[in-house]
Amino acid sequence: MLRRNLPVRLSAALRSTRVSFSKPLTINALNQFNRNVSTRATVSRPATTRVMTAAILTSISLSYLYATKLNALEPEVKGDQVCQAIVDNDIKLLKKLIEDPNFTPNCYHRYGWTPLQTAVIQDNIEMAKILLEAGADPNLEDHYYPKSHEEANARQGDFSSELLPYRDYRKFTALHYACIIQNPEMVALLLDHMADPTARTSQGLTPREYLYYVERFTGEKNMKIESALRAKERSYPSDKAAHDEEMRRAQKQKEKEYRLKHPIEEALKARIVGQLGPIHAVASAIRRKQNGWHDEDHPLVFLFCGSSGVGKTELVKALATHLHGKNIDKGFIRIDMSEFQHKHDVSRFIGSPPGYVLSDLLNKKGFEEGGQLTEKLKDCPNAIVLLDEVEKAHPDVLTIMLQLFDEGRITDGKGTTVECKDAIFVMTSNLAQHQIADEAELLRLEATTDHDSQSTGMNSEDAKQARVAAEEVKPDSKDGDITLSRRFIDRVIYPILYDHFGRDEFLGRINEVLFFLPFDQKELKEITSRELLRWAEKAKKRHNITLTWSPEVVDVLVEGYNIRYGARSIKYEVERKVVNHVAKLNENDEVTEGGRVHVTVEENEAGRRIIVTVPDSGGDKKPSGWFGKR
Repeated sequence: MLRRNLPVRLSAALRSTRVSFSKPLTINALNQFNRNVSTRATVSRPATTRVMTAAILTSISLSYLYATKLNALEPEVKGDQVCQAIVDNDIKLLKKLIEDPNFTPNCYHRYGWTPLQTAVIQDNIEMAKILLEAGADPNLEDHYYPKSHEEANARQGDFSSELLPYRDYRKFTALHYACIIQNPEMVALLLDHMADPTARTSQGLTPREYLYYVERFTGEKNMKIESALRAKERSYPSDKAAHDEEMRRAQKQKEKEYRLKHPIEEALKARIVGQLGPIHAVASAIRRKQNGWHDEDHPLVFLFCGSSGVGKTELVKALATHLHGKNIDKGFIRIDMSEFQHKHDVSRFIGSPPGYVLSDLLNKKGFEEGGQLTEKLKDCPNAIVLLDEVEKAHPDVLTIMLQLFDEGRITDGKGTTVECKDAIFVMTSNLAQHQIADEAELLRLEATTDHDSQSTGMNSEDAKQARVAAEEVKPDSKDGDITLSRRFIDRVIYPILYDHFGRDEFLGRINEVLFFLPFDQKELKEITSRELLRWAEKAKKRHNITLTWSPEVVDVLVEGYNIRYGARSIKYEVERKVVNHVAKLNENDEVTEGGRVHVTVEENEAGRRIIVTVPDSGGDKKPSGWFGKR
């Protein structure tokens, strides 16, 4: 492509001469360099020497070109591919790369420049527009610094052959390169996309200041570019603030539209069986926070109470997955509070102070250990924090959490304050689990009794008393879901919580206390079906064995439910009565790859029992163990 402002003689001399430039381009430096090149070319020397020199230079050039072709055949990183498509003016390839789901317009060439900078220095406005529309940042800085001849050669071929290959181009932005090519349309395009006219290179030059060096070198003045840069320098702060606000509103509207299409309740219900009360309460609180209807000075704090295995931890995991997606590794923080049962465990929670040495049995690393909570909150201040089994923590740890819940910040052992007002804290507890479970079972029994009396036409005094008791302790339920009454919560549950934590201020900082109830018969069947389906998928994926079952199997497995252990009891029941039998059949080669196993129920005088049959034994190849991956 034509570079009208950079002499071809200079670029040719630079490509064949190894010269290092560490200062900005000046007239004196250029004149001295040109004189040196001319002197070397005209000095008298024997013909044989000149021929040998020419042969050596030709050999080096051919070797370089050959190596370049070989390198072109090797797989390159995405940044190199995008830059090469721009240099080749291959707009079809560029659009194809942009359509890649993993494409990012702000990638870098391996030697430090961006695709947008390449499009600008190539004076390709069409490609520059495509990259800017794809989200390219015009203010990214060039990281190129000549460290080897290989990098200098790559600069000539992969970026621009008209620039000084050995010069320091660190911190050059796309706007600096637009000034080099002196294209007013390119400058205007970048300024319209909020290119910073005050950005400075490693030599401390803004685009307008660097334009003076270019004008002195080319002998041309471009008042249109200079006027545009000068005007933008004055208006850039206000323009940038307005642009950021517009982008913030657009992003907020985009997130709102996504939430309308994907309600948080549906995402939670897809993973959690039952527990409609806690799901709707959590979803409502999150929705208020997402739409700005919350107290921004305090984080959201929940306390989940209920028996083991009823979905408390699973609900927190589902919430973290929905809110953080791919960043769940940082966005979900789980801390087992049973590990902080002693007074000195506070130092592990927030970090030990400088010079404080823990016992070798407690801290293998010695001293100044970072806190398990504070260090993770520094990486992700808006994380979902699960404090599991909070009732087992030492009172001094709970004291630390008072500041955390009240002010949305926590000070670690080194005195550094961590702001976490956007975080969501969820504590789980098994306190009052027996009272909650017993009350839920009583409510379901009363609801069933009331329904039976109405359906059979009974009008006895016992039925009336049952209905009165049910109305007294059971508020309006949603979608048939049983909920605890406010009276029961105030008279039974809260006294247990107050008695254990021993302080009103701690419970007073909790936004909502949510209660997880034992599963009813319908929910247990759904849990059982999900567990069987999970093992069927494993059987197919690991061993290519098809697992099927009759509907009666679910009813028999549900009978193994233990209200004290929740869904875990169903999981263990499926493993004992189904998975163990299938694994044994697989171990004895009675069913192999391509086979099918069917689970049914057999009734006899002793009752119903589950049996496993093999309608199709499959092939002869033996799998590598039921519980191991193939």
